[in-house]
Formats: sequence, structure tokens, C-alpha cells
Amino acid sequence: MSKFALDQIKLANEGWKAQKILLYGTQGLGKSTFGTTFENPILLPAEDGGSNLNVPAFPLLHSMSDLSEACQTLYEQEHQFKTAIMDSVDWLEPMVWAATCQRLGFDSIEAPGYGKGYLEADSDWREVMGYFDALRLERGMNIVLVAHSEVKRYDSPDTDPYDRYGIKLHKRAFALWQEWADMVLFCGYKTKIKKTEVGFNKEVSRGEGTGERMIYTEERPAYLAKNRWGLSPEIYIGRDKTWGAFHRELNKATNGRYELPEALRGE
Repeated sequence: MSKFALDQIKLANEGWKAQKILLYGTQGLGKSTFGTTFENPILLPAEDGGSNLNVPAFPLLHSMSDLSEACQTLYEQEHQFKTAIMDSVDWLEPMVWAATCQRLGFDSIEAPGYGKGYLEADSDWREVMGYFDALRLERGMNIVLVAHSEVKRYDSPDTDPYDRYGIKLHKRAFALWQEWADMVLFCGYKTKIKKTEVGFNKEVSRGEGTGERMIYTEERPAYLAKNRWGLSPEIYIGRDKTWGAFHRELNKATNGRYELPEALRGE
């Protein structure tokens, strides 16, 4: 029977597929730890920053072929892992450029001029996405991408240009991953504004860090973000190392189709 027969049609939101999540933010937020709070994680380390994480990890990746081999292992061999963490996607970028240059005989990604090297890199980025999609769709693994942030100029069509937080990638790769992910989450520290009198009826406003973290799930002028589940625009994480508020919010937004990690069940 054809899979396109009318009696085979199902609701688009029926069932549950493993998620494609990209979390980005400034240094020291625990972004890698966020990935490890998903069920049965394994680390794909492109940078040597996960030595404090008590989770299984592949050896440090030095090339796209290393990543391909690691993903092939997860795809072909039997294992218990349910989440693959790419840490980090911006440290993976030079490896992708190196693969592009090797494939086309460039000395550097800038060598062709006029942005052609970055354009050619799109196909290598899509190859990486193919690795992750195979793990997600055929092995049921969540894919959590970790990335650093940087302040970028945003040229809005209806306002003057302004600065906003973005993913620390070339703009072409930035756009590809933004489109690919089910969720693009910006994480930052909660800031309190303190006003101090300085005399002569004047006040000075200063931002004070609290060490408490927030996840932002919808785009605002200050940052890029998105989600497909109607999550709360702001999720307070505080100092919680389990990132439990995010998992509970996703469980609620999906009417329980997203199961809470085992460590959070029964709370």
C-alpha cells in the first residue's frame, strides 16, 4: 500500500521526534552542561573544554573526517546513547573550512575572493547536518549544538542598524543552522539595574550581574532565538545545574510528548 494513500495520513504533530537544539551564549554559562542534562548523552568535542563533564565523550575532534567517523559509529553500532552534543559548532567551523579548501584546492577559505569560499562551504555544512539528521531520524538521538555568542551588527529593513547577540559563525553558516534547528536558544545572565545618586539631582544606572541564568526562546531586538513549541519567551534557570526549568517547560509545551530526563522524574 502506498504511504501516500489517504488512510495512511496522520496528524503532522503525531508522535515525537528527537529534537534539534542550538544553545548559544557567553562564556562560563554552563552551555555544555546544558547538553549533558538530556537523556543518555555523549559528547562530540571540537574544543578541549569538556574535561569537567562527567559524561562519555569521543576523543577530541580535529577534522570533519573525525566527526564523520564518530557519527558513523553512533549510526552503525549498538549503544544506549540518546543525545549527541556538538561542543562547539563554532570550533567546528575551521574544520569545515579546511575540508572545503582540501576538496577544491584552496589555500584558504578567503582565497577565491568575493565570499566564494564561504559559499562553497555551504555544501560541507549540509554534509554535517546530514550526519546529525541520520542520527536523529534513524537512531532517535537528540542533537544539541553548543555555540558561543558574539555581538553582531543587524541591518533591519525597517529601523536603523543596531547591535544584537548572534551565533559566533560566518553569516552563511549562521543562517543555515538557524533554519535547521527546531530551537535556537539564547542563554545569558540575568542583570539587575541599580541606580545610584551622584549629586546635583542626577542618577547613574549600572548593570549588576547576579550569576543567575535565563534562557530566551523568542527573537527580540537584542538577540536571535526561536522555538516551535510555544515555550515561554523567558525561562528562569538560576544556578540550577540540572537546567530543570527548561526540561519541565518543554514537557509542558508538548503535552508530555517530550519526556523529562530520568533525573527529573518524580520530583
